[in-house]
Amino acid sequence: MNASTEHHFTKSPRPPSFFESLLPLIILAVLLGIGYGIFQYRIEILLLTAATVAGIVGYRLGYPYKDMENGVMDSIRKGLPAMSILIIVGALIGSWLAAGTIPMLVYYGLQIISPQYFLVTACIVCSIVSVLTGTSYGTAGTVGIAFIGIAQGFDIPLGMAAGAIVAGAYFGDKISPFSDTTNLAPIAAGSNLFDHIRHTLWTTTPAWLLGLIVYLIAGFQFDVTAVESERIETIMSTIAANYAFNILLLIPPAIVLYATIRKLPVIPGMLASTFVAIIIAIAFQAESLGNTIAITVFGYTSETDVDLVDTLLSRGGMQQMMNVTLIALCAFAFAGIAQRTGMLDVLLERLLRVARTTGSLLAATVSSCILTAFMTGSSYLSILLPGELFSPAYKQRGLAAKNLSRTTEDSGTVMVPLVPWSIAGVFMAGTLGVPTLEYVPWAVMCYSGWIVALIYGFTGFKIAPKIRDDETIPGS
Repeated sequence: MNASTEHHFTKSPRPPSFFESLLPLIILAVLLGIGYGIFQYRIEILLLTAATVAGIVGYRLGYPYKDMENGVMDSIRKGLPAMSILIIVGALIGSWLAAGTIPMLVYYGLQIISPQYFLVTACIVCSIVSVLTGTSYGTAGTVGIAFIGIAQGFDIPLGMAAGAIVAGAYFGDKISPFSDTTNLAPIAAGSNLFDHIRHTLWTTTPAWLLGLIVYLIAGFQFDVTAVESERIETIMSTIAANYAFNILLLIPPAIVLYATIRKLPVIPGMLASTFVAIIIAIAFQAESLGNTIAITVFGYTSETDVDLVDTLLSRGGMQQMMNVTLIALCAFAFAGIAQRTGMLDVLLERLLRVARTTGSLLAATVSSCILTAFMTGSSYLSILLPGELFSPAYKQRGLAAKNLSRTTEDSGTVMVPLVPWSIAGVFMAGTLGVPTLEYVPWAVMCYSGWIVALIYGFTGFKIAPKIRDDETIPGS
């Protein structure tokens, strides 16, 4: 081997140009925008295809395969603790359903319905149910349908009703510890789950209250009298007939609440709650040990023979969370290569030339999340991709990762149901029987949260500084 050939194999990789750094992102945008947004191809393969393009660019830059593989592994390794929590949340939901904890909470939550203030009540009740169940789809497909029926009886415009329902359904999707997107946001940003939830409340609560004020004012024009909703009565009577209620069913959520308040490690608290819920399911709901264990893995299947109730309560299980985890792994593959080869550094350097202040950095994050939401129609990708892209910039500015995870929720998660071609938009429109563009103006919380986030960013209000390197530790 001559000297020139030996030098060719030992030379250091060169830095990527701006175009080389941008090319994989352009390919990713095209693949997701057309492949997923139009043809509904599987996200996982599209992400891996974009990762392959990034790998080819990295190889041309002089990076050996092993280096890029290590970049992927480092990216995945950072997300493993949070992905573990995501999987355990699946077991937690299944065990709470089997124990009757969630059914009991839903049952009593429905009793606060006040027909006199329909829009406000619809939003509040859907918010409560979505927080307890962690699912916007399940909330809209059960309680939401019941409220649409009531709205028709009251002659309330269905666009108003659907907007209040969607906003309430996504309130829980945004802050419930049982929601997949609530768990994904801290995974992507590198923050702690419960720190993320507490921090997100600072932007979510004003946006939610603004919606309630709008609903209250709008509701004054309607002559709403007390009526009985057959669907809600069906849900309540079916739940009461199929589950045994008592105060001990509140022990599982009390354990999680205690662990949260005391800032104890998340996983042990969730596991303890799951084990207690299994015991309660056996003692009070006549579940067998083998069946309850299977529920924590494969999810709970409600068998009341009432579709409304079965749709709401059939969910959970670690297996269900594996689908979300797979998408996260594929996104980390693309991000790991792009970061190891220096592509993200080049893009961030260009971005940071514009985003010179905290406010402009949050504005860039918001724009990225909204663009991803409209381009892909995926709440997962609108969290994962901007989260991975902006994480180093927040660290560089000395900002806590929970600022980033909060912003991805404010401008990613809740914007997706407002996109007519997204899965969420299609689901909500089809389930509630109201076109997406009719309910968009009334889903106030979904589009006002990112405005609140920008106000905080430019004023510095409730923008947390980074206090430790490992921000997955509670209290970061």
